[in-house]
Amino acid sequence: MKTPDELRYTSDHEWVRAADGGVTVGITDYAQDALGDVVFVDLPAVGRVVAKGDVIGEVESTKSVSEIYAPVGGTIASVNEALRGAPETLNTDPYGAGWMCTLEGADEGEIGALLDAPAYRDLTSH
Repeated sequence: MKTPDELRYTSDHEWVRAADGGVTVGITDYAQDALGDVVFVDLPAVGRVVAKGDVIGEVESTKSVSEIYAPVGGTIASVNEALRGAPETLNTDPYGAGWMCTLEGADEGEIGALLDAPAYRDLTSH
C-alpha cells in the first residue's frame, strides 16, 4: 500500500494535503483496496460549511457503501467533478486524480492533529 509521507491521515482512512491555506481530501490507498471496485461517488456541495467528523460524501463499491468524513473543519471550496463520470479513479489514483474535494479555512491545529505517514502505516499494518 502506498502512504505518501507528505500527507496527513485519519483513522477513518481519509488523507489530507495542505497547501496555500486550504486542504485537498481523498481516501487512502488502503481504503480503496478494502472497498474493492468503486462504482459511485457522492460528493459534497460546494459552499457547505463542515466540522471535523461531518459526513461529506459516500463511496459505493461492489462490496459496500462507505461514508467519507471531513478530516478537518472548513468550507467545501471545490469537488472533483470528474469522479462523477469515472468513480473508478479512486481505485487507480487515490492520491492524485482521485482527490474528492478541497476545503478552505481549515484550522492548522486540526491538520497538525492528524496522523502522519508512519502513524498511519502503523494503524493499517495490524
